[in-house]
Amino acid sequence: MSKRLRNSEVCADCSVPEPRWASVNRGVLICDECCSVHRSLGRHSSQVRHLTHSPWPPTQLQMVQTLYNNGANSIWEHSLLDPASVMSGKRKASPQDKVHPNKTEFIKAKYQMLAFVHRMPCRDDDSFTAKDLSKQLHSSVRTGNLETCLRLLSLGAQANFFHPDKGNTPLHVAAKAGQVSQAELLTVYGADPGAPDSSGKTPIDHARQAGHHDLADRLVEIQYELTDRLAYYLCGRKPDHKSGQHFIVPQMADSSLDLSELAKVAKKKLQSLSNHLFEELAMDVYDEVDRRETDAVWLATQNHSTLVTETTVVPFLPVNPEYSSTRNQGRQKLARFNAHEFATLVIDILSDAKRRQTGNSIGSPKDSVDLILRAVGSRHGSEAQDNDQPDYDSVASDEEAEQDPPSGKEDRTKSLDSDLSDGPVTVQEFLEVKNALSASEAKIQQLMKVNSNLSDELRLMQKKTGKAAFVTSSSSLPSFPSTLSWSRDESTLRASKLDKQGSMPDSDYDNTANDSEMDDSGLSRRGRMRSTGWLGESCSIPELDDLEAEPDPTLPSTEDVIRRTEQITKNIQELLRAAQENKHDSFIPCSERIHVAVTEMAALFPKRPRSETVRSSLRLLTSSAYRLQSECRKAVPPEGGPGPDMQLVTQQVIQCAYDIAKAAKQLVTITTKENNN
Repeated sequence: MSKRLRNSEVCADCSVPEPRWASVNRGVLICDECCSVHRSLGRHSSQVRHLTHSPWPPTQLQMVQTLYNNGANSIWEHSLLDPASVMSGKRKASPQDKVHPNKTEFIKAKYQMLAFVHRMPCRDDDSFTAKDLSKQLHSSVRTGNLETCLRLLSLGAQANFFHPDKGNTPLHVAAKAGQVSQAELLTVYGADPGAPDSSGKTPIDHARQAGHHDLADRLVEIQYELTDRLAYYLCGRKPDHKSGQHFIVPQMADSSLDLSELAKVAKKKLQSLSNHLFEELAMDVYDEVDRRETDAVWLATQNHSTLVTETTVVPFLPVNPEYSSTRNQGRQKLARFNAHEFATLVIDILSDAKRRQTGNSIGSPKDSVDLILRAVGSRHGSEAQDNDQPDYDSVASDEEAEQDPPSGKEDRTKSLDSDLSDGPVTVQEFLEVKNALSASEAKIQQLMKVNSNLSDELRLMQKKTGKAAFVTSSSSLPSFPSTLSWSRDESTLRASKLDKQGSMPDSDYDNTANDSEMDDSGLSRRGRMRSTGWLGESCSIPELDDLEAEPDPTLPSTEDVIRRTEQITKNIQELLRAAQENKHDSFIPCSERIHVAVTEMAALFPKRPRSETVRSSLRLLTSSAYRLQSECRKAVPPEGGPGPDMQLVTQQVIQCAYDIAKAAKQLVTITTKENNN
């Protein structure tokens, strides 16, 4: 994109100059603040990419530029162009507007509600209207008029519409005509490059027969986009489709380790999913990959003071209203996987996608996506699963990211009803498994109650003796659920008190201890056994006097928190630059500076804040800083031993850095809100 052209561009939503992001499916360019709102809507509403830091297929970027330059934004703001809209009080957001609520409300109305799109005259038969629009789309894609096709798609035309008279789809027509940008637009809206026409030919076949070989190659890439992106996320490579290689299945560095029994069962369950359910799971994992990659780009491209603004973070996949609540909850659960767990799931999906493509079949017992998600999180020995408290948004609303999710028992034994008849599992067997799970949950609850009583008795005895007793992190009292141990070194075992999948923290962004066991003091029993100070597990063990202290309602000044946050962000930027430039020897010094900045930030707050949200954010901040140090130390190869998997280490380092930035943002938001009240 030329500098001259970039200088004339403005954000499609608020008119801020020089936007740095694009919404691919909307054909518009947007600024950082508006992009944060787009991301919170979900990929089903807006697919965002950074203009310079995200990887772009050249023809797709050209498609977006063409739409933007030809006024695609007028499609989404049609009624606002009417002078009468000014009289009625309707107006678009301006650069001076706040992100919340002004820009957020406008963007939601514009893209979610389609409040300003030109409406077709009301007709009795909506299906006929959609069919008519789809026929118009079918005719239009043979030309280069992109904005006309986008307008038709916005009104309800179907990208995969099969014309009953012509015997093909719009993508067949575009491919035969060599309309590259039209093909890009159609595939963004879900057109299938592998769909056959009435003669059995695909759009790829038509493009090759017409001599459009580059377009045919691009359509092959689009056909394998899901698995290509998953592979690229793990190993930075894509298959060479021209040579007939369509899959890359990376291997974990510790793939020789034995799998737990639950993990083996989960892998069999994955293989036995129906193709439809497997595709749904793969698409959900694809969306999670997009969220994580966009998070990394977002963090790397923000100014040092960005975290103190109103811009939104996206801690998990937003709710898609077209999906069931069960699927939405499972999608949000993916955010809880750490880098190693998530990589394991991605590899399993790539492996099984390749198996299904080659035609190897396996029997189909009852499908259970939830078991797969839970088991991958326990692949390295976390056998005990505590699933009583939801670890995701309540689905009814995904706008309460900074509030604690409601507690309550989630019925995760309910599987997809449509698949109960797909395999040999009987209803009786299903009920037996369900009863066994209920019995296990009852035992866990009983043990948790015993743990609570023991903890209370211990506190009472220590209080009576008046001794400054210490409670170490290696307490023999039971702790549920068991922790993960991806790495076998002692420091990581202490740092990784988070089973992102099995344990149920009290916050969707909190990677620390399971705080579902809250007592009347506001501290978790498990957290109390580990550390109640905010300086992380590596610091001195707190005295019991701290445990008995009254909650402190005071908070530091907003200016102090902002200043410390800017220092943290600056150090994170240095770490991310080192990661981008493969300067792995800089990881440890950067992590040390981040740890110092985090310690200074945590020291601003009282040891026992009254607000549970503050406590949760502080726990996330300090534990993430400690984990970051542990992960950065892995970048140094041991003497005489094999070198580390730098791709995996870098992913984990970036995830830790993001968690720190997220926690700092939460603390800024909380203190700003409280101090302004």
